Amino acid sequence: MTAPQLVLASASPRRRELIARLGIVPDAVSAADIDETPAKGERPRDYARRMAREKALASADDTRFVLAGDTVVAAGLRILPKAEEESEARHCLELLSGRRHRVLSAVALRYPDGTVRERLSETVVRFKPLSREEIAAYLASGEWQGKAGGYAIQGSAEGLIAWIEGSHSGVVGLPLFETRALLKSAGFPIA
Repeated sequence: MTAPQLVLASASPRRRELIARLGIVPDAVSAADIDETPAKGERPRDYARRMAREKALASADDTRFVLAGDTVVAAGLRILPKAEEESEARHCLELLSGRRHRVLSAVALRYPDGTVRERLSETVVRFKPLSREEIAAYLASGEWQGKAGGYAIQGSAEGLIAWIEGSHSGVVGLPLFETRALLKSAGFPIA
């Protein structure tokens, strides 16, 4: 019996690295091009799930499984942006300094018949109180570019995080426990 075929609907090198930890190499990588604007009043958990589902459904490939994910950093009910400008990243870091926030990482697997199965990982992260110098040094690193909440836990920001409760891989961008469960239930060979 041949193994199922998988399309990873993400251009993120972090997601490719993470899925490789499960022994899975996608047969194709095809980033989904969708509008990622949160709907008015949309809660962070619902937004993360919707983004993962829409990315999985956006693939034109209907002969293979499609795996998609989305990671959202939320301060209360506020969805923080994927920082594109240094000022956005600075604002996020100032907001997160010394407080807890949630990282919601959704993963969706679309079956060739169009069925979509989803999982959500919720992680609580707490930054230490950040000095102006620490924020400036982190911004100078450039690691924040394109990252939800203006930081990358897999980089030097990890040294600024006092603790996390939940999935480290979920904060990086693909919750491996949830992803493994989805792929295993679909028949992917995972040890």
